[in-house]
Amino acid sequence: MTRDELIAGTRQLVDEGDRLRANPSLPSLQMWLQRSDDLLATAWGSMGRYHLAWLMVGKPKGIVRGRPMTPDEEAAYVREVAEQKTAALRMSLDAVERQGMPFVGESGGIGPGDRHETGAPPDRAPDRAGLPADPALTERLAEARRQAEAHLDHDAPRAPRPEKMQR
Repeated sequence: MTRDELIAGTRQLVDEGDRLRANPSLPSLQMWLQRSDDLLATAWGSMGRYHLAWLMVGKPKGIVRGRPMTPDEEAAYVREVAEQKTAALRMSLDAVERQGMPFVGESGGIGPGDRHETGAPPDRAPDRAGLPADPALTERLAEARRQAEAHLDHDAPRAPRPEKMQR
């Protein structure tokens, strides 16, 4: 996926989210959520439950449990979820379009400010193709990688719990 394709696809999904809020439909919401999840996963990687909980996407405040929703409740649910997911899409669009952030699925395209006066992209190593031109960025990135390496074992199995704590 190129940067331009991501921007165009995200803009289209934001527009569809706005339309869903104006004209709520649960089947349309479900299809739109799947398409937006697919686009975001391609660009930024799949989101775990932690990320989705942090974004509060799909967790409306007044959820109905144990009975079918009335048409008004369903419309309110669709509006609220569409508003939340559209906000997440707008953040993604801002990151890729205005901030020029590199993304997981990037296979071309360039960020703002990355063109020479001729309009051609700069001659840059492939792993730097989407990064903004910032002299301090290389050192900050190296430091972030060093810090991440110090935490590689965080998902490793832990020591067994003492017997009296396993009650």
